[in-house]
Amino acid sequence: MKAAILVVDDDEVMRQTLSDVLKKRGYGVSTAETGGQTLSYIKDKPFDLVLLDIRLPDMDGLDVLKRIKELEGDLMVIVMTAYSDVQTAVTAMKSGAYHYIDKPFELEELKILIQKALETQSLRNEIRRLQRQGGEKHQGGEIYGNSPLIKNVMELIEMISQTPRTSVLIQGESGTGKELAANAIHYRSKRANKPLMKINCGAIPENLLETELFGYEKGAFTDAKGTKKGLLELANGGTVFLDEIAEMKSYLQTKLLRVLESQRFMRVGGEREISVDVRIIAATNKDLSALVNAGQFRKDLYYRLKVMVIEMPPLKERREDTLLLANRFVEENKRELGKNVTGISEAAREYLLNYSWPGNVRELKNIVERAMILSDGNEILPDHLPIELRKSQGNTASVGVTDSAELTLEAAEKKHITDVLMLMEWNKSKASRVLGISRSTLREKLKKYAISEA
Repeated sequence: MKAAILVVDDDEVMRQTLSDVLKKRGYGVSTAETGGQTLSYIKDKPFDLVLLDIRLPDMDGLDVLKRIKELEGDLMVIVMTAYSDVQTAVTAMKSGAYHYIDKPFELEELKILIQKALETQSLRNEIRRLQRQGGEKHQGGEIYGNSPLIKNVMELIEMISQTPRTSVLIQGESGTGKELAANAIHYRSKRANKPLMKINCGAIPENLLETELFGYEKGAFTDAKGTKKGLLELANGGTVFLDEIAEMKSYLQTKLLRVLESQRFMRVGGEREISVDVRIIAATNKDLSALVNAGQFRKDLYYRLKVMVIEMPPLKERREDTLLLANRFVEENKRELGKNVTGISEAAREYLLNYSWPGNVRELKNIVERAMILSDGNEILPDHLPIELRKSQGNTASVGVTDSAELTLEAAEKKHITDVLMLMEWNKSKASRVLGISRSTLREKLKKYAISEA
């Protein structure tokens, strides 16, 4: 999205000149000639930057600046003055201006100042996003359980969190809570007030993964119109979580190894090294040692990552936690869905306890949410559970299945997807959320099974 700039100057020629120049650089530009107009615009429309002339016909520019900061405290303001008055500049900076520039000025000088101001604003926005991301400490964002296996994981997390820079490898099946373990390590450590940056190495094309991690310099490639900081720089002082590390290509593994060994790297197209202080946490649902033996993952990186290893146990190995987690998810969904469900019936509990949970805790969470949506009483009943969960336990009579062809996994999946879509009135966004899959995956399933609303 292009940056929105408000140019404030009572000189029509100056306003028009700056407007033309900035529009050519791709900015969205509005203009005002009085302080009153300026404040009215800012109340009605969001801006990224204000170029403010210090002398206006109806108000003193410094007063306008103070009012701007009262309305939008984070709005970047560059003050323009025709007077080389150091005191005015100092007052403007104290009042919250990002910078000032003396008239007459070179347009190139102003362009550079604007670019720096917008980069600073972008960085501030990123920091706020990261702070909001810290909300993953919210209820439901922690690891729960009373089983010996999960208690061992919690104890290990507690020990690791006390180390300042030790790299960590979290291994486990999909849905076991690897990301939650990374959250717990970060937020229990001394890095908790610094950013936790996350990236899925398997979800981003390798060329984009490189620039996302390391950033790039202006001109590094055709579309590199400016300098961009990567996640490693943005996470300085904090933690970088690399999910699906096994999907990272070899040349990027080499660059990551350099970061782990020296805490230094270069942006793409860069010529100078940048120092950072970050902890690296990697996660995978694959057997990295087997990939190392097959020559598909660097041995030196593997050993550098696995200084500390956390094995997240599958839910089928911690069955005693199943009902505890299910009840936890009931409480979370009660608030979100506004339901009066207070528990799970005895019969439904039996199904939950006897299921093998191939999708682990994530699957349990999705099934409880689905059951809550279906329930119109105060308990989750067997009928609220997916048909494939009940079929998997040999209770076919209870669901009226007589045709053995209907017992295939594909048939059960097709019926389950269709049932959820009908329940959600064919709203694919809601259906994909209940099913616990992405919209693109849902589209593929609809095509595969020829499911349509008609």
